[in-house]
Amino acid sequence: MIRLTRRYRFSASHRLHSQQLSEAQNRELYGQCNNPRGHGHDYLLEVGVRGPVDQRSGRVADVDALDGLVAGEVIRPFDHRNLNQDVAEFASTVPTAENLALEVERRLRARWSGVFPGEWPRLERIRIWETKRNAIELP
Repeated sequence: MIRLTRRYRFSASHRLHSQQLSEAQNRELYGQCNNPRGHGHDYLLEVGVRGPVDQRSGRVADVDALDGLVAGEVIRPFDHRNLNQDVAEFASTVPTAENLALEVERRLRARWSGVFPGEWPRLERIRIWETKRNAIELP
């Protein structure tokens, strides 16, 4: 088996604020990330797929198809958006890097079989770099 990892970039803003916590609890938990005006990140998304090398193409996956899937499900909906206000899934969910990774995975898996109808490739990993020091990974 071979793993292919593709990298994508997008920029988005958010405010870390939970409706289940008081204003004081939010400020204590999220600090500067609880700024009412929000703040932005230049995210780096890594999508890892796994599978055997296709004998006909010599590749693990059709990278154009993968790029199109990621563009349609992640880049276009998130890039230069306020995640809290512009992405319905984050209207009531705190748009932490962890929740962002889960949403990216959910979106890709929902359309995966339509783009890759066979057994291979399989979506194996999502990693989102929020900062140079902070990355979230889903196996």
